Amino acid sequence: MSTEQKRIFLVDDDATNLIVGRTALIEYYDVLTFNSGARLLKALEANIPDLILLDVAMPEMDGYETIKSIKSRKETENIPVIFLTAKSDGESELKGLSLGAIDYIIKPFSPPLLRKRLEVHLELIKYNTRLQEMVESKTKSVVTLQNAILKTMVELVERRDYTTGGHLERTTRYLGILIQAMLERGLHKDIISGWDLDMVLRSAQLHDVGKIAIKDNILQKTDGLTPEEFEEIKKHTTVGELVIEGLKKNAVESEFLEHAGIFAGTHHEKWDGSGYPRGLKGEEIPLQGRLLAIADVYDALVSARPYKNAFTHKKAVDIIAHGRGKHFDPELTDLFLEVSDQFITKV
Repeated sequence: MSTEQKRIFLVDDDATNLIVGRTALIEYYDVLTFNSGARLLKALEANIPDLILLDVAMPEMDGYETIKSIKSRKETENIPVIFLTAKSDGESELKGLSLGAIDYIIKPFSPPLLRKRLEVHLELIKYNTRLQEMVESKTKSVVTLQNAILKTMVELVERRDYTTGGHLERTTRYLGILIQAMLERGLHKDIISGWDLDMVLRSAQLHDVGKIAIKDNILQKTDGLTPEEFEEIKKHTTVGELVIEGLKKNAVESEFLEHAGIFAGTHHEKWDGSGYPRGLKGEEIPLQGRLLAIADVYDALVSARPYKNAFTHKKAVDIIAHGRGKHFDPELTDLFLEVSDQFITKV
């Protein structure tokens, strides 16, 4: 098996051990030797080896302290380390492995055995690297496909409801501002700390997907809706949930769609329970819905429609402030008021 001249750093304070180790490996690897942990760390500033063979019992800085330093640095944390030691007790071995070593070889060692152990580990590392590259490539392909489908669905909704052009993109931006402000202030940390922010924001673009089932003569009406027509419009929330639920049945990864379904079904609920489709009240409304309610209403207020002129930013902010504790979550309303200037579209 070809080792392709992998670079090995051998560290031991005993000169004889360095000679023996280098002699055993030099025919197969590019071997550099060091007689202290400090000198190894200095060398790592300029050179990254494929593997480190590290003695445990060294003066001033032992192997345990050395590996702690190696694993604490971003540039070196992934270098595989094998301990070479005369210690053969289980406690010492467990300590070394718990600090990040991949193996523990007892001295004195057999040169053929040492070479075979290195060969096996380097082959495993090579295999794991290839596997990781395959996973990353597959993940990228899935995300690319997901984005393409999302873009198509978003365009489909906006082409049907042409009176609200750009709404989905703008509400996503507003939502991002609110979530970022929450992160900075530690609000609802227990919930949002587990969110993939990019995924959540992309999923929010599907909140109006249920509009694909609403008749054109209602969806594109340029004057006020009758009570009956408004009841039809309301159905876009539950239809959106059903569409996304159907997608989930055929999806391997469901977190994205889980968020999307929550956004679709709850962004018209109101804090006082007067919203739709279920009349949820207060914290019965998922956080996603309470956040999007603010972003959604703000965009509707500042956007021109065939049946109304656009309100100014100040007027929209005043209306949302007036809805505190009625339409909107009081805490999130206060947050919005703090960051509302960021909502202003830069031209």
